[in-house]
Amino acid sequence: MIDLKRLREDADYRHGAEAKGASASSIDELLAADEAARAQRTTTEQLRAEANAASKAIGKADPAERPAAIEAAQGLKTGLKTAEDALEAADASVAELILTIPNPAHPSVPVGGEDDFRVETVVGEAGPAPLFSHGELGERLGIVDTERAVRMSGSRFAYVLGDAVRLQFALVQWTMALLAEDGFVPVVTPVLVREDMMVDAGFFPTDRNQVYELEQDELFLVGTAEVGLAGLHRGERLDAESLPARYVGYSSCFRREAGTYGKDTSGLFRVHQFDKVEMFVYSDPENSWDELELLRARQEQIVGSLGLPYRVITVASGDLGAAAAKKYDLEVWLPSEQRYREITSCSNYTDYSARRMGSRVKGEHGTEVLHTLNGTACAIGRTMLFLMENAQDADGMVAVPEVLRPYCGGLEQLRPVR
Repeated sequence: MIDLKRLREDADYRHGAEAKGASASSIDELLAADEAARAQRTTTEQLRAEANAASKAIGKADPAERPAAIEAAQGLKTGLKTAEDALEAADASVAELILTIPNPAHPSVPVGGEDDFRVETVVGEAGPAPLFSHGELGERLGIVDTERAVRMSGSRFAYVLGDAVRLQFALVQWTMALLAEDGFVPVVTPVLVREDMMVDAGFFPTDRNQVYELEQDELFLVGTAEVGLAGLHRGERLDAESLPARYVGYSSCFRREAGTYGKDTSGLFRVHQFDKVEMFVYSDPENSWDELELLRARQEQIVGSLGLPYRVITVASGDLGAAAAKKYDLEVWLPSEQRYREITSCSNYTDYSARRMGSRVKGEHGTEVLHTLNGTACAIGRTMLFLMENAQDADGMVAVPEVLRPYCGGLEQLRPVR
């Protein structure tokens, strides 16, 4: 959640929230509710002090004065209960409204919508259309079967078979090993979490329509290992010496893909179930922007080592999610579409998510709210489909990148499933 004190006092902070779509009226409503809650808290604390004093006065009162003292204490106790109920309602109003205000965009973020991004770098050559698109190639080699998956599970599901499975696990092992050597702690995270964790991680209420719910068990399927990694130090106070705390998590992920009817229906680009390797960092506030650049560098290292042509963009304010103060998208050239498509992204959430989770750091400046950052190390299915097109030769066969060959038995080329 946002910092209410900064929202009241820092005009640039407020402007950053408005740049992400928060209306002036919604911010004013929150600030008014907060002011009312703070005033009610002062009133309640004063009444509590008076009620405590009145209770102590009963024992000191003369017998003749004691009935009046008791009556006065009971009256104050009744008034205190009314005040406490009013404070509870005022705090609930603030808690509801504060979730509607996004994390303000960083000043370096371009203002605008989806098409107003800023290109930071372009690496590699954008190639011509391949002999086969990734959807056609998957079917031709028999390594991706959507037809049978649709009969079993419905649209946007796929069987992955043969060498594609070996490639998938090679990507997981290679990225995990690469990042573990760089000091990231490997984690396998839970994929089912409670509602309050989805709220604290910054996904609810804004992205609730994208999440699968197990209503009977009051659990939700995550769309990224980021949720589980965010909960790793929930409610904890870390020592400054332990930061930055860097993790790399693996999980299966699930998304409803609501609102994407008719988009990216072939192959593995936009499916309901997929696997990801995710980076997550707990940082002290002073160094979180350096950590964002580290995440971006690792993403470029991974994609570059696979030989994929890519560009990095800074996402514009109006296209940022609620939690991100700044986000880089890394987009790979998709030859069949002759355009760049997102493969990974990395974001600095600053203190937005950690404030909800109660994740703090104890340092020389006292206890502060941590900053959290996340970035996809490897979106497995998407990476495979980009390889199918960019590493495809004139005969429609796909070379396995050299860095992955030790992780899949020396396999040099994806073979058809017989």
